[in-house]
Amino acid sequence: MRFFPKEFFCGFVSSQSGLIKFRNMKVAIAQLNFLIGDFKGNVEKMKRAVDSAKEENTDIICFSELATCGYPARDFLDFDNFIQLCDQAIAELTALTDGIAIVVGSPSRNPVPEGKDLYNSAYFLADKKILHVQHKALLPTYDVFDEYRYFEPASTFKIVQYRDKKIALTVCEDIWNIGNENPLYTTCPLDEMVKQKPDFVINVSASPFTYQHAQDRIDIVKENLNRYKLPLFYVNHIGAQTELIFDGGSLVGAPNGNIHAELPFFEEAIQYFQLKDIVENKEEKVQAKDKIELIHDALVLGIQDYFKKLGFTKTIIGLSGGIDSAVTTVLAARALGAENVRCVLMPSQYSSDHSVNDARALAANLGIQYDIMPIESVYQSFEQILTPHFIGTSPNVTEENIQARIRGMLLMAMSNKFGNIVLNTSNKSEMAVGYGTLYGDMCGGISVLGDVYKTEVFALAKYMNKDGEVIPENTITKPPSAELRPDQKDSDSLPPYDILDDILFEYIENTKGPEEIIEMGYNAKLVKRILRMVNINEFKRYQTAPVLRVSRKAFGMGRRMPIVGKYLS
Repeated sequence: MRFFPKEFFCGFVSSQSGLIKFRNMKVAIAQLNFLIGDFKGNVEKMKRAVDSAKEENTDIICFSELATCGYPARDFLDFDNFIQLCDQAIAELTALTDGIAIVVGSPSRNPVPEGKDLYNSAYFLADKKILHVQHKALLPTYDVFDEYRYFEPASTFKIVQYRDKKIALTVCEDIWNIGNENPLYTTCPLDEMVKQKPDFVINVSASPFTYQHAQDRIDIVKENLNRYKLPLFYVNHIGAQTELIFDGGSLVGAPNGNIHAELPFFEEAIQYFQLKDIVENKEEKVQAKDKIELIHDALVLGIQDYFKKLGFTKTIIGLSGGIDSAVTTVLAARALGAENVRCVLMPSQYSSDHSVNDARALAANLGIQYDIMPIESVYQSFEQILTPHFIGTSPNVTEENIQARIRGMLLMAMSNKFGNIVLNTSNKSEMAVGYGTLYGDMCGGISVLGDVYKTEVFALAKYMNKDGEVIPENTITKPPSAELRPDQKDSDSLPPYDILDDILFEYIENTKGPEEIIEMGYNAKLVKRILRMVNINEFKRYQTAPVLRVSRKAFGMGRRMPIVGKYLS
């Protein structure tokens, strides 16, 4: 006779034959950092998690959306061999399911000739077989998402029974189409699944980070809890895939509408939950979140994973003494370690002494290597070559851009010689209005601050100094300047950053047109000038480095604008 611990039972249900004990269930959420196409590494990481879960006597362990291949795999999904490797990963995981069930996201083939060749699926693996496969129904094709390019939407919705529990499997977007005045989709998968009376819901997700999205995620989970009155396990990716950052923050929701648990942000974690504890939950458990802290931690992870996943270790940065390069350097040092960061100070005839001193002080505070390469003599060489061809013209932005391009060339030379990857330091305000030089200060492997407005850069600098001065105070308080001509200030060319950033935010994030922004009280001439600058500089943004995404509308893959167009030109 087999004996069970008393926690094995969580209550009673009635039946015609009397009272029947029903089994409690232990569920693990494993939010892990996967690498696109690293099937061996991804499976090994999941195997280790499964081993840990077995030691904890876990019934089900849940991994995230498309965990076998990584997300987003994009056009790798068009390769038959890539899908074969996904299938092989599923087979390897299935072999581990003696005494435990595994829920994992992976592509699956569509056996019907009509439609797309693949589904985005959640697999339920148990007893060394594929017990159930539920396909994703709602395929996002907005912002950074382009899933309908690859996947066929599900048209059937079935729950899976494991032991004595009925479980509804959903994939990411499938729980996001409720509570909207203007729903994006015509169906709601859980509306169909609840008719089959599931005991709880599992949602496997790959939900990219923005500083607003953590709260959005909580809100949508609570919408589902209040609508369906079912426990919900929401497992999210963590890690960065080039410009997309995944923050983790997986959630467990209780039937009473409370968030029972929230997993850590920006780190891998496995946590275990007893179903009866979730059902009996009486307390809301949500972490407080600060916008600037979230952005800081996201950018550190973005840099870290960009280097690690590409096999790089060292970076090089042009350190000017200004706030953008200072903040980028601190982020790099925190992501990669001070020993892996090298900076180059490249003063010109227009550089102020305090800028050089500020750059040196920052390097000393961080303990990083720096080199000084004055560029005045190089600039004079260019000037000597070009002067006969510039006869009859006056100095203008051309001469300023030459200085920026000299600096870019020196950084790239150091990068080529020593293998240090250049980090781009341009902020979102500058990128928006074209206040940057192609093939100069806009060069780099990844754009660290390209989705961070200038006012947010100042906030980041202050946050970095909260436990003591890291960035010299003068760097934060002095008027911003590119120092490309005598006594130059950013304000010579741009309105104050607090006004500029507000207008840019309304145009870029909130997609408001000029008349709408003017009605908010902004100067009409200024608004039209700024918006025109944004549009005519689209060609520059097409040629810059990928931008680490921290807002809901970053430059790059999520904002698709024509280079040639008439709007506001």
